[in-house]
Amino acid sequence: MDLTRLPAAWLRDNCRCAQCRDPRNGQKLFQITDLPTDLAVGEVRAGEAAFEVEWLPDGHRSVYGTRWLASADPAEGDGGGDSGDGRTEAGKQLWCAADLDGRLPEAGWEAYLADPAERIRVLESVQRLGFALLRDVPRTERQVLAVAGTFGHVRETNYGTLFDVRVEADPNNLAFTGAAIAPHTDNPYRDPVPTLQLLHCLTNAAVGGDSGLVDGFAAASLLRAEDPAAFEVLTRTLVPFRFDDARTALRADRPLIEVDALGRIREVRFNNRSIGTLRLSREALDSFYRAYRAFGELLLRAELRLDFRLGPGDCLVFDNTRLLHARTAFAESGERHLQGCYADLDGLASTLAVLRRERPLDELAALFDGAGAEQYLGEDVTQAQHMLQAASLAEAAGAAPALVAAALLHDVGHFHGAVTGADLMAGTDNRHSHTGAEWLARWFGPEVTEPVRLHVAAKRYLCAVEPEYFGRLSEASVHTLRVQGGPMSQSEVRAFEAEAFGAEAVRLRRWDEGAKDVRVSAAADFAHYRPLLAGLLR
Repeated sequence: MDLTRLPAAWLRDNCRCAQCRDPRNGQKLFQITDLPTDLAVGEVRAGEAAFEVEWLPDGHRSVYGTRWLASADPAEGDGGGDSGDGRTEAGKQLWCAADLDGRLPEAGWEAYLADPAERIRVLESVQRLGFALLRDVPRTERQVLAVAGTFGHVRETNYGTLFDVRVEADPNNLAFTGAAIAPHTDNPYRDPVPTLQLLHCLTNAAVGGDSGLVDGFAAASLLRAEDPAAFEVLTRTLVPFRFDDARTALRADRPLIEVDALGRIREVRFNNRSIGTLRLSREALDSFYRAYRAFGELLLRAELRLDFRLGPGDCLVFDNTRLLHARTAFAESGERHLQGCYADLDGLASTLAVLRRERPLDELAALFDGAGAEQYLGEDVTQAQHMLQAASLAEAAGAAPALVAAALLHDVGHFHGAVTGADLMAGTDNRHSHTGAEWLARWFGPEVTEPVRLHVAAKRYLCAVEPEYFGRLSEASVHTLRVQGGPMSQSEVRAFEAEAFGAEAVRLRRWDEGAKDVRVSAAADFAHYRPLLAGLLR
């Protein structure tokens, strides 16, 4: 890969060394104005899994993993090829009613709470489809707040932290009557608008009162295809949304359809009950009302509306910036009581990202509890005890978090690949350092994976440059040294010393050799290292 073809400022801005980013939190320690104005890529050393760059004119050194470069290379696209923060149509699955007929994204409440994979599936549905339905949520007052708390924080409004949707004697909103409610989004008069809404059904014994959802992004996309002029008018006309009662006066001027800088649909606000008086020219008003009517008629198409009935214990979670929700009329003599609250998509997205991030840690924990309990290549300790001891030694030595992680995970390659650790003992090199590094590279950067990849080479290196080191090897390690190629030649020594993470691999190797003491039982368990690993995941 020719790194000189990449924008120098972009490449340097993404340096992750300890001088550029705080190793505890990953935040940058420099301003863009701190970089040299004549910044340029100088010497580049290409390794098997990473590139080391020496920058001109300041001599700073950066290391970039080849996997990261391949996935992040700006030259591979036009800047709009991914879904970004997932909030625009590029990150959604648009739908009409037939697409979800009999296939509502739903889950049982107990399974959702107990199983992280189930929770991920539900939250992904809200993010991708715009909604999900939780069944058998306890029918207790204020339970909807507990549902919101599983993925974020409740957004308090003039309705409070919680609102009751039921017939009221003196309603300040049509939602608190038995009237039919056309497809709409809530609170368009707020900026920012609450981006998530939750509705928990406590009772629904009324005749009528069925719920409906319309994918506003799908409808806006149809409008763009069928009537581009109307779509364009609705994206550039600011609409005054208002709400007033005795204690509240709210206004937000926003378009009915909001697009991002790339023209992708990002938000829909549609609520005829809340539109105030537009004060525009005659021509602009004519254009707006023609477009407004076209969009309104499109939103009423039967094929776009998904109808269903909320039963007691059902809790609907939906994206209020995308989905329009509706209700059929119901007899006010029948009991129908929903409790609702608002929350925000950023909280849900954060929870989902953390849950996804925890999945590889669960996989690693399972390795330590499962395959790690097996004997370690003829040593007196198990695989897990060996790796935990190595991490404990690294931690005691004050090593950087990435190197502690590398010490902890350096032998995971014995659990993967066609050639096993048993095969290594039988005389076939399983290249577990490379296998492990490649497996870990799905989640970690080169600061973790490169010392892992080089830790076998580091043994061969030390045996070549420190003759006394060989005398400290265990019997099993002497055997595997022969299988792995023996001490390095002088040319191999020079090549190893040129490796960007060679010094870290040597430190890891020393801990590796000292982590085989059957008398040591106080090493921390895997759970101790989970926060450290979580902070290093990419």
